[in-house]
Amino acid sequence: MLKNDLVLRAARGEDTDRIPVWLMRQAGRILPEYRATRSRAKNFIEFVKSPDLACEVTIQPVDILGVDAAIIFSDILVIPEAMGLPYQMIEAKGPWFEKTIQNKNDVDALHIADENDLRYVMEAIALTKKELNDRVPLIGFAGAPWTLFAYMIEGSGSKTFSKAKQFLYTQPQLAHQLLEKITQSTINYLKGQVKSGADIIQLFDSWAGVLAPHQFYEFSLKYISKICDAIQPLAPVTVFAKDAHYAIGEIAKIKCNTIGLDWTIDPATARAQAGNKTLQGNADPCLLYSDEKTIAAETKKMLSAFGSQRYIANLGHGLYPDIDKEKVKFFVEFIKNYKP
Repeated sequence: MLKNDLVLRAARGEDTDRIPVWLMRQAGRILPEYRATRSRAKNFIEFVKSPDLACEVTIQPVDILGVDAAIIFSDILVIPEAMGLPYQMIEAKGPWFEKTIQNKNDVDALHIADENDLRYVMEAIALTKKELNDRVPLIGFAGAPWTLFAYMIEGSGSKTFSKAKQFLYTQPQLAHQLLEKITQSTINYLKGQVKSGADIIQLFDSWAGVLAPHQFYEFSLKYISKICDAIQPLAPVTVFAKDAHYAIGEIAKIKCNTIGLDWTIDPATARAQAGNKTLQGNADPCLLYSDEKTIAAETKKMLSAFGSQRYIANLGHGLYPDIDKEKVKFFVEFIKNYKP
């Protein structure tokens, strides 16, 4: 029995006695403790594949920042790797794929991954669940199929993802075949995460915002919906589609529990469009560069706008590495002590 189940209760639409809070990228470079643990691995990939180290950095924010949930330390690109497309993490540049998907032969060569291909994540989740000792829920996650597709075609991050979008326009049938393979792999992966101990799941569609609305519905939301259909009966699911402001009403129609919002979305508008879904978000991470008085004033505005029920406080995207951890602690404590 969880001692603090606020995040789960909020996700399920149940009453909570205060607003729960956790932060995207909370297990990361803002914490000196994270950097110390990270230094024990040769490189990022080895770090991700070490259940002991992943467990350690997953729990650090619970101990240090006082957040109401842990999120397993991993990377969204473990799925392409498990499907047969390995990646590297280049310091200060981000992910890089030596081989990219260009044609039907490349798509046919990919394997539909299952939980055994990602045994190290399952071990990290099981170990973290044990070490957390029911203090807070453990969040599992995956990248949404379109976001993974974008990296697999492009080979790295991009401002435009023009190669990936070109693929949608010029080879739409093949694009759907690849997205279906990614989707089935992700369903297998997330089922394994829940079986291993994840209490709630978040899908990150980080590059939703580069798609036109009609493309988002055809090449992204359709596949997110399939994943929710498979996972939501097993655990609550949060869908975070960054910059897809126009789609809140459509996302609300699929079988997810919570809709994650970036900082460009007005809370009242989101609430009006989201029906009875729980909302999560949406402070601008850059707010945390300001002084405590400004953080308090802006956070109070945000909490007041969302209301105290069916709401999980968070950022509108992940913490930036150079944010002062004391400001982050102040933000978390302010939310935990907030009285409407």
